[in-house]
Amino acid sequence: MPTISSQDPYSIIADVNARLRVLESRYSIMRERIFIINQNLIDHYRKLSQDIKSINSDIKEIKNNLFSIKETSKNLIKEMGFFAKKENLKVLEKYINMWNPLNYVTEEEVLELIKKHKRK
Repeated sequence: MPTISSQDPYSIIADVNARLRVLESRYSIMRERIFIINQNLIDHYRKLSQDIKSINSDIKEIKNNLFSIKETSKNLIKEMGFFAKKENLKVLEKYINMWNPLNYVTEEEVLELIKKHKRK
């Protein structure tokens, strides 16, 4: 490689100019790549933001549904406390069997019996 003093100034300037153009070209390519990377990052950020909003919305809906289910189950449990117990039903069954409502006569049957007794 020739020394700087042995080359003429025009060739040195041409060499520096060529190297500068190569560096500018590399810089331009790097700038374009960085721009593309930034665009991709922005797109990914927007998509992630939308996904996070959607997930938060779903979580809120699930929480509301869970709260509704809890309230409904509490109400069911409270209402089940008012149901008749097995022992109470057995007591009612005893009374019904003692009264035996099937042996009662209807008003029409009583009127027919009265009519029959009058005829006799």
